[in-house]
Amino acid sequence: MLAEAWSYFLYFYTFLHQLMVPCSNPEQLLVNSDNWQQYLGRWHFQAAVSRRDADIHKFKALDSVVFTIEDAANDTLVLTGHMRMGDNCLKQIWTYHIQPGSEDLLLEGRPQRRNLLWSGTWAACSDCIIFQEVEPPLRETDSEDSLNRYMLYARQKDVNSNVMTTFFKNSACRNLKESVRLAQEKEFCH
Repeated sequence: MLAEAWSYFLYFYTFLHQLMVPCSNPEQLLVNSDNWQQYLGRWHFQAAVSRRDADIHKFKALDSVVFTIEDAANDTLVLTGHMRMGDNCLKQIWTYHIQPGSEDLLLEGRPQRRNLLWSGTWAACSDCIIFQEVEPPLRETDSEDSLNRYMLYARQKDVNSNVMTTFFKNSACRNLKESVRLAQEKEFCH
């Protein structure tokens, strides 16, 4: 009986807490607008969050990542990543297409993946962007997406600790409690 009462109390407390201190929502950046070009250039990958460790596990092996977003012809963006893994430098290229009338980017070769851009102000960083990758459930009977992660990018290599605290706090409020922050201890790859 005490366990049941405690359970009801926790449920009620959580409900009231959400009413009084609701989660903040990130502001979506529209890729079909004229101002998306301001996001071209160099970005430093800072951290990633998700509900499951499996969604962000591969980032734990990385020391640092520098991305360059370039505008190619015909509403195409090319993202080049220079990643440091141990003493090795890896380079990977992704091609994204801006689709008329769509709020997300289409990753070449992964048409099922939604790629959304969010304002860095959700992490208290005006020089940041947040990139979300979402893939639908693997089976129709699954209730959870097979991939859902948010990645924080900044124009500068180092960000204020308040940025990371805010990013992780706002993520946790949305039940994105698994996280990784890159160490950035070794020289960046170029």
